[in-house]
Amino acid sequence: MKTCNILGTNIAVTNMAEAVAFIEANIEELRGKYICVSNVHTTVMGYEDKEYQKIQNSAAVALPDGKPLSLYSRKHGFPEAERVTGPDLMGELFARNNGVRHYFYGGKEETIKVLSEKLPAQYKDLVIAGMVSPPFRPLSAEEDEAAVRKINEAKADIIWVGLGAPKQERWMYEHRDRVSGVMIGVGAGFDYYAGTIKRAPLWMQKMSLEWLYRLLQDPKRLFKRYFVTNFKFLRLTMRKGQ
Repeated sequence: MKTCNILGTNIAVTNMAEAVAFIEANIEELRGKYICVSNVHTTVMGYEDKEYQKIQNSAAVALPDGKPLSLYSRKHGFPEAERVTGPDLMGELFARNNGVRHYFYGGKEETIKVLSEKLPAQYKDLVIAGMVSPPFRPLSAEEDEAAVRKINEAKADIIWVGLGAPKQERWMYEHRDRVSGVMIGVGAGFDYYAGTIKRAPLWMQKMSLEWLYRLLQDPKRLFKRYFVTNFKFLRLTMRKGQ
């Protein structure tokens, strides 16, 4: 899959259909590897933290969740670049009647409980191998081994990781070649499907304003992440003449 280097992070030049086909066609080869779902926030964090950037660049692929990333790619010689959001990717793969076993790692206990009820009702053919809400603290070596063992005993094919950035990317990097399936970091994806966070209307998504919609829902927590980081991204790319 072609990539565009954005502030040092290699972002895939792709679209939803191609991303889904890539995962399905390479499910066996991807076992033990991970996929990042990248946005402006993670890209700027990578620019400022080279260790975190290395983690993103070590992924099997870093998909362009944030529309500014796909727009950047188009501007720099990849007119075919499109956005591939984490929640939409989840929905596309949930709807496939292919026997793939899905495992969910992350989120709050209440979110996981709602997911366990809503997903089977919405996706009749979805095979749920397991759902776990880990403690919001570092796990001991014994706890971590138990978590890995549980994933592998469930024979998971896709492990959806909803720990939030940068924690989920670091977790996937640390667990590469230890788990049975391919890990995909989807941030707030669990909350979207549980309904605990509302997604922006389609018109806002198309205008690259989804960040603003989320910011208005939780301004205190998300101000720095979205408002500050988005302007930093613009400043950095303009400064570099990009």
